[in-house]
Amino acid sequence: MSIWAKVATAIRGGASEAGEAIVDNQALRILDQEIRDADNGLSKSKGALTGIIAKRKLADKKVGSLKSSLTEYDGYAMQALDKGDDSLAVEIAEKIAGLETELLGEEGLAKSFADSEGQLRKTVAQTEANLKRLKQQVDTVKATEVVQKSQAAVAARHSGVGSSMGSALESLERLKTKQAERAAKFEAASELAESTEEVSLDAKLKAAGIVDGGASGGDVLARLKAKRGG
Repeated sequence: MSIWAKVATAIRGGASEAGEAIVDNQALRILDQEIRDADNGLSKSKGALTGIIAKRKLADKKVGSLKSSLTEYDGYAMQALDKGDDSLAVEIAEKIAGLETELLGEEGLAKSFADSEGQLRKTVAQTEANLKRLKQQVDTVKATEVVQKSQAAVAARHSGVGSSMGSALESLERLKTKQAERAAKFEAASELAESTEEVSLDAKLKAAGIVDGGASGGDVLARLKAKRGG
């Protein structure tokens, strides 16, 4: 596969992923629209079923009427034959033949309407059952979606609290460290001040002759000479 073919494939893959992401994000909205479309389709099917039932009933009524007419004209034909009126009997027979032809057509039409009605009734019933199950499943999915969003929100809040507490603990430790450093500096400064004060006080006492300032170089030399002479 050439590099350009791979690029084209990657672009198609990216477009497919983007399309799937859009579908996933809008899944509930798409489901709701599909259910509305199914409801509309079901309503149209019921309307068509109503029309077929009406036509089937009219055809059945016409079939019944034609059968009644045939029975009636059969009686007329028999009466004409009984009276020996063959001409009238032939005319009645032609009428009967026309009625029988019309009856065959109406019976076929009525059967066609009845077959369509039965098939459409099954389709409508199956569609209603499927749509009912679909609506129940969508309701369940919606409820689950609400619960999961609530759980996600709670988890996010807990995550935020944990992060804030961790940050607060870090800040507290830094503050403790700084305070310890300042305390050490204060202690060192205090010790240094005390040491300076002691040195200054010793110097003043020595200068006043209150305390012995220690032997001077001259004193040490005199002591050595005396020791030598002795």
